[in-house]
Amino acid sequence: MTDHFVRPDVRAMLDYVATAGAPKLHEMELAMARQMVAAGRDLLDLPVGPLAVIRDLAIPGPGGAPIPARLYDARGEREAGPVLVYYHGGGFVVGGLDSHEPICAEIARALDLPVVSVDYRLAPENPWPAAPEDCEAAARWIAASPAELGRTATGLVLAGDSAGGTLTIVTTLALRDAPAAVPVIAQWPIYPAPDPAGKYHSYRDFADGFFLDAAAMNWFHESYAADYADWRASPLKADHAGTPPTLIVTASLDPLRDSGRAYAAALVKAGVPTIYREATGNIHGFLNMRKAIPSSVADLAGCLLALKAIIVEADAAAALKEAAE
Repeated sequence: MTDHFVRPDVRAMLDYVATAGAPKLHEMELAMARQMVAAGRDLLDLPVGPLAVIRDLAIPGPGGAPIPARLYDARGEREAGPVLVYYHGGGFVVGGLDSHEPICAEIARALDLPVVSVDYRLAPENPWPAAPEDCEAAARWIAASPAELGRTATGLVLAGDSAGGTLTIVTTLALRDAPAAVPVIAQWPIYPAPDPAGKYHSYRDFADGFFLDAAAMNWFHESYAADYADWRASPLKADHAGTPPTLIVTASLDPLRDSGRAYAAALVKAGVPTIYREATGNIHGFLNMRKAIPSSVADLAGCLLALKAIIVEADAAAALKEAAE
């Protein structure tokens, strides 16, 4: 294997995981794996911190039950403007509102935007396409600015990490083809898997020893039970023309890295305004590990600066277009 640069704090994190002797998620009972992810939040990530609003929501869901969601806002009240919709990671199997609360709170503070985190249905109880169906339904509900939201959306920014990054891309494409009440003005897929069945060097290079490993990915794939011939499971297969401005983020030590790179290249080829950032020497999941990997704080800050510029420009362009019509 080729030597790869590993940050000192990342190496310390990987060494701790290797010597801790704890079972891996795919080796546990499902309920225990989910509990482990929830319990690990405070070990890995920074505190949620103060916000004016942290409030649970219930979004009508296509599966017959409400989709749990949570609103984060640094302001108690605000004028109409963009709303960021966040889809959590966890291989479509684990994770939820609580596991991703610190990152959603930080995004709300840094961008001064309302953030709605969406707790879509998880596999294997609810295999594909339950997750993308929930994510699309939630985005459409938020776009309609229902009274329960307490905010008026002028546009959506879709974002998410890992599985949620893939769901971000899928939902953006769905709303491009069948627009919601307000447009998606930007998207931010974070270390997504837009081509999960693809054969990439990073899958081989980082198959073991870099936190997300091949055994875990196989477990996620088997649980999700997706049809990877369908663009809703493999969005790299889609036509990307008309995708809104995009910030895509990968980690250089991530098995999913090359899939993310391929997606960024496809966007550029399709003429989509695209910013690509790669966290050199970092691993999959780093934005939820700002306590365990302190250098990730700077990675997040850089991402949010780039995203803020995209949102300001895209929001202004959307307003001009609406005025012209």
